[in-house]
Amino acid sequence: MNCQQAKPLIEPYVDGELGAAAMLKLENHIKDCAGCTLVWRNLQGLKRALKQDALFFRASPELRRRVKAELHSQFEPTSRRNFWNWHWLTAATASLAIACLVLLSTVLLTRPSAEQLLAHEIVSSHIRSLMASHVLDVVSADQHTVKPWFNGKLDFSPPVKDLTAQEFALIGGRLDYLCDRSVAALVFLRHKHIINLFIWPAVGVVSKSTTFAPIQGYNLIHWSQSGMTFWAVSDLNKNELLEFVQDYKAEAPLK
Repeated sequence: MNCQQAKPLIEPYVDGELGAAAMLKLENHIKDCAGCTLVWRNLQGLKRALKQDALFFRASPELRRRVKAELHSQFEPTSRRNFWNWHWLTAATASLAIACLVLLSTVLLTRPSAEQLLAHEIVSSHIRSLMASHVLDVVSADQHTVKPWFNGKLDFSPPVKDLTAQEFALIGGRLDYLCDRSVAALVFLRHKHIINLFIWPAVGVVSKSTTFAPIQGYNLIHWSQSGMTFWAVSDLNKNELLEFVQDYKAEAPLK
């Protein structure tokens, strides 16, 4: 220990406030350092002088009691207020965290899936085709006319089937846009009800027919097979639309 390290420790050493390890190091230094020894002696002398009768005053028991009572009255309410304020803040923070978790869970549970969002997009495309009188780009009941029409317009060849015998008449087709790509839309007619069948290449394995809850009054059925994704949408009742899907899946495609 050098003088620069020792001098700040001399005053707490004289007052008996220094730890044992630091005290031992300081005492070893003072033995060998005349300057620090002088500082130590001066402080001891000052302490003895302050304790002389003329300068030293010992508080009476009554004064001690009043001082302690005053300190107690000042400290305890503040501590109690801080205690309750801290607990209130902790409770409020916990409540806010719980509320955020509940809100996040609600959003995640009620957020539409990608498939549900696609179903809404398909219904919107179906409605647009009816409102804009753009149901058909190619008007024909002949699958040999409809299928070749898509050549060069799509990067795949949609399976076109004739279901006239099943009372789902093919009336033509058109190009549409879904899932950020061009898709085929085959159009069928059943008792003046339009059926749009959207087709594009599938990603994944074959899936069974999935029926969706009606969206804006339109029924939807989705499935995939032979490397293609199919979405049928119409204002036909669910049973008739299921019949259409079964007939379409059963009928051999045009080669």
